[in-house]
Amino acid sequence: MESLIKFVQDEFVTKKEFGEFAAGDTITVYYEIKEGEKVRTQFFRGVVIQKRGSGTSETFTIRKMSGTIGVERIFPVNLPSIQKIEINKKGKVRRARIFYFRGLTGKKARITEKRR
Repeated sequence: MESLIKFVQDEFVTKKEFGEFAAGDTITVYYEIKEGEKVRTQFFRGVVIQKRGSGTSETFTIRKMSGTIGVERIFPVNLPSIQKIEINKKGKVRRARIFYFRGLTGKKARITEKRR
């Protein structure tokens, strides 16, 4: 049964190709929003906390600070409304899922940038 589901996903669901990013990277996701008849593009810029899943069911979580409140959003990689993903900074972290980042404030909440 699992192989049948995997076959159908590989055949019929088109996988979008974006740049390679991982936890700790700062990215900007541009996506479409429909408001009645209007369609507009909105962006969400923040730090990638985790990537999970594989294939067509892969998702990633982004966290940003809006004033003093932390806002997290989960995006599926194959979401049709995603227009593009822009990688702003590559972060240097030692874990694949940085949930400890939620509890950090001030200067401790900075992620050092990877040297290229």
